Amino acid sequence: MIATLAAVVVLTLGCISPPEKTESTNLTENSAGITTLRIGYQPSTHQIAEMVASEMGWWAEDLSPFGITEIKEFEFPTGVPEMQAMVAGELDIAYVGTAPPISAIAAGLPAKIVAAVNIKGSDLVVRPDLAYSGPESLEGLSIGTFPPGSIQDTVMKKWLTDNGVEVSEVDIKAMDPGPAMSALSAGRIDGVFLPHPAPSIVELNGKGKVVVASGEMWPDHACCSLVVTDKLIREQPELVEQIIKTHIKATEYINSHPKEAAEIYSRKTNANITEIEHSIENWDGEWVSDPNLQIPSTVEYAKVDYEMKYTQRELTEKDLFDTSFYERVS
Repeated sequence: MIATLAAVVVLTLGCISPPEKTESTNLTENSAGITTLRIGYQPSTHQIAEMVASEMGWWAEDLSPFGITEIKEFEFPTGVPEMQAMVAGELDIAYVGTAPPISAIAAGLPAKIVAAVNIKGSDLVVRPDLAYSGPESLEGLSIGTFPPGSIQDTVMKKWLTDNGVEVSEVDIKAMDPGPAMSALSAGRIDGVFLPHPAPSIVELNGKGKVVVASGEMWPDHACCSLVVTDKLIREQPELVEQIIKTHIKATEYINSHPKEAAEIYSRKTNANITEIEHSIENWDGEWVSDPNLQIPSTVEYAKVDYEMKYTQRELTEKDLFDTSFYERVS
């Protein structure tokens, strides 16, 4: 069943290269449940909460009373391969854009969004010499962004359509952040639409200029979320509650200590601290934990994905969210 589902999701989400960290672990169980918690995340400032919880030792400390003796973290370039890993049974929870789970859940992945991670926080960046004057000025240009079914792909295509621009008139290339930034720097594409910190890195290196923030394209749109498997929800609800409590604690820490959060991100990813501080100071994103903030735009994502034939059925709030845990602990 898992193999079949994985094959379906690969087709649904696109053929993407395997995750950057390919270590494989089996789910270790005892009478109390799992002892190893496997977390997926991406190297984006959107997901600093996961890194804060890890670097501060909160995952290990807070989850040990529930029998968790080991935390394993797996880094992914984008949400598509991350969801493929969850489908394959390799992750228990995932920090991931809210859109990729739509395609995975539509294809049969038993999982739910249980908390928000952030809203907004991506920018459209074009070559410094381009005269950007609105979405119509992108016609005939090439823009690198995350693969179909991602937040960025969905937001950008909806934005173009809402502004009367035929999506087919813009050459939207599915690219991971690293290759997209390299292609822009080399002049092989005209722009990128990526989550932070990529826009700040490009801008500070003089390879592009930010022209539109994603919050201008789609006000207060959902971005990253915390996804948990139905197995964990069903078998260890108290553990899920604590995972959300720890996530809330980490989110509050970021908002209260942005400089320290930038340092944690820089250490975790070996990123340039100046670029990360610039990103945090200049992005339009917000770190949040309340999943109710993400429901309206996520349901709209599901509608857009269905209309673009990324999914075979239009998912509802009930299909995608379980807010009961957050409401109990917040």
